Amino acid sequence: HTTDDGDVQMVDVGDKPDTARRAVARGTIRLTPSTIEAIEADAIGKGDVLATARIGAVQAVKHTWETIPMCHQIPITNIDCEFTVNDRRVDLTVAVETTGKTGCEMEALEGVTTGLNVVWDMCKAAEKDGDGQYPETRIEGVGVVTKEKHSV
Repeated sequence: HTTDDGDVQMVDVGDKPDTARRAVARGTIRLTPSTIEAIEADAIGKGDVLATARIGAVQAVKHTWETIPMCHQIPITNIDCEFTVNDRRVDLTVAVETTGKTGCEMEALEGVTTGLNVVWDMCKAAEKDGDGQYPETRIEGVGVVTKEKHSV
């Protein structure tokens, strides 16, 4: 994206053929057991944590090109967000599909990181300790699980 002279330019993908693409990313937020119980009971004061996080993840996927420099704006054809709630964590998997000239792994990663940040935001009051800190709350393990490309 940058040259030795400091010029900045988006990668030209104009000559590439359109292909069907899919990327899946995953990440985890670690929470206290009491917060997990509150999420499962829909007892978090701000509302339905996972529904709100799903909206945040979808919005992030759709706006990735606005937040990552030189990222192409691509036509998103499908987004699937799956949450798995465990004893001490919530896992989020985001799958993104497009048909175009460039991949969608950055969109999947943006969906995961934003979705997990929304979980954190929704659960802040439950996660803070007596000093207002978050000693057990962690977002970790964010990465691309798979990416695929097929001719159309």
